[in-house]
Amino acid sequence: MSLGLWGGGKFFKESGQRREHKRQMKEQLRSIHPLAWTIIAGTIFGRMATSMSIPFLSIYLTTRLGVSPFHTGVIVSVSSLVGIFASFYGGYISDRIGRRKVMLVSIASWALVFVAFALAEAAWAFFVINALNGLCRSLFEPTSRALLSDVTPKEKRLLIYNMRYAAINVGVVAGPLLGLLLGSASTGTPFMVAAGVYALYGVLLLIQFARYASDLRVGTTTGEAPLRMGEAFRTASRDPVFMPILLGTVFCVMGYAHSNSTMPQFLSLSFAEGTRWFTYMLTANAICVLAFQYPLVRLASRFSPVNSLIAGNLCIAVSLLLFSMLNTGWLFILDMVLFTIGEVLLFTMLDVLIDQIADAQYKGTYFGTIGFNNLGSVLAPLFGGWLLDSYGHTAPLAVFVPITLSVVMGIPFLLVARRRLAQRTAGIAAEAGEPAQQLSS
Repeated sequence: MSLGLWGGGKFFKESGQRREHKRQMKEQLRSIHPLAWTIIAGTIFGRMATSMSIPFLSIYLTTRLGVSPFHTGVIVSVSSLVGIFASFYGGYISDRIGRRKVMLVSIASWALVFVAFALAEAAWAFFVINALNGLCRSLFEPTSRALLSDVTPKEKRLLIYNMRYAAINVGVVAGPLLGLLLGSASTGTPFMVAAGVYALYGVLLLIQFARYASDLRVGTTTGEAPLRMGEAFRTASRDPVFMPILLGTVFCVMGYAHSNSTMPQFLSLSFAEGTRWFTYMLTANAICVLAFQYPLVRLASRFSPVNSLIAGNLCIAVSLLLFSMLNTGWLFILDMVLFTIGEVLLFTMLDVLIDQIADAQYKGTYFGTIGFNNLGSVLAPLFGGWLLDSYGHTAPLAVFVPITLSVVMGIPFLLVARRRLAQRTAGIAAEAGEPAQQLSS
């Protein structure tokens, strides 16, 4: 009898804990600022529209226009090349003139860029338009992340960053399948759909900004020290923790970027059903992110965020190596599961880490400057395209072994960042007379 009573007491205790957890979660969700909800909702539909078009661009250029893999890589990479510089200016300008102006101008321009994609017929036109695509994305994205930070209390930012990342993948679950249905590899219709979605997103932001104008950061105000470009850039670039994180994540992003350039080209050139397999891989990736994100983040939050970046790098590298050894659609999809684990560990915890190490005055600048890790997105299409041109799709190991080695080159930089972060955290704790926090463990 006593065992039965003990078991029943344990059951009711656990049930009570679950109810309390649900109650706390509901309270947290209710406390999220309406502007943050707007960005999360817009992210879902924006990424759905983008993922039905942009991931298929390399396949469209290679199979429809007959562009070589390397020149396709040039066209794909120019978006990230422009974004490397624009992302810094986006964060900086939003610190100076406010988030509202930057976000509204960039999203309106972004809608026009997708219209241009739909109308383009020549390779050089895609080069120019994709450069503008990178410009708009890299102005809007860091500014929207900085706005999320502005309107969200510090203790709820991990939740809001995770929700934004989940929103991205909710959109990507349906986007590629819709793109396949609409013929993204052979028609410009999905680009017109994307243009309409971003135009509606811009209108919704305009309404919400007017409604909650008092909650917006309007830039450097009278009486504050003016924020100068040189000072802001030096603050971020000379941070002894930030710089090795930036350098290390260049190689992490390089590995991730092959999923939108080298991998789809290889599949479409090697297999008759390659485009369909790639679509299913994208959908599986998004579903796995939604399934794995919260358990992985909960586990990763027990350790330094830098450890998550290292683990994510290794998962992506191993996945790319395995990709060269597979030959059926279901195996490619299973390999994408490992790739997705690396993606979640990398990108979810990176925003958290930057938020923790950035000075409040330069938070937009830090979020913008971390965009320089998109150098990896520039190098991946060029490197992968050159390998495909040099060795062909019939020699997958010759293509993907060098790619794998290039990804793990980021680990030494991340190890340096982990050591410096531990030293910084220990120093702060010593000054405050408190034990070092979890951030450095």
